[in-house]
Amino acid sequence: MKRTAQAEWNGTVKEGKGNLTTKSKTLDKQNYSFHSRFEDGKGTNPEELIAAAHAGCFTMALSAGLSEAGYTPGDLKTDCAVDFQDQKIIESKLTTTASVPGIKKDEFDKIINTAKENCPISKVLNTKITLEYTLN
Repeated sequence: MKRTAQAEWNGTVKEGKGNLTTKSKTLDKQNYSFHSRFEDGKGTNPEELIAAAHAGCFTMALSAGLSEAGYTPGDLKTDCAVDFQDQKIIESKLTTTASVPGIKKDEFDKIINTAKENCPISKVLNTKITLEYTLN
């Protein structure tokens, strides 16, 4: 399985602009620029997309781990904050709230930490990954 995306850019790094398109067209010429990456400009940026990918991948891995252990997950919600400083991602912070009927905290601890360590996006990131969670 291969997933693809395309980036187009025109102009200098500070004055130029570009767009991102994915094969699925979920992103279809989505704007990005210096201003959307380093300031508060309109559009997306690579770090925001990494945060979305990490949150989505981790949450699916958590659901899979819970299902494999015999639990039916209720609502799982993950926020991800990617900290980008000095041209480097220094941390990806996952914050999760989970509703899992019948699970004990120690078993959930094991499953959620396994998901953090083993989701494919966690494995590809070369940075500190932290996790905070609330189990309802």
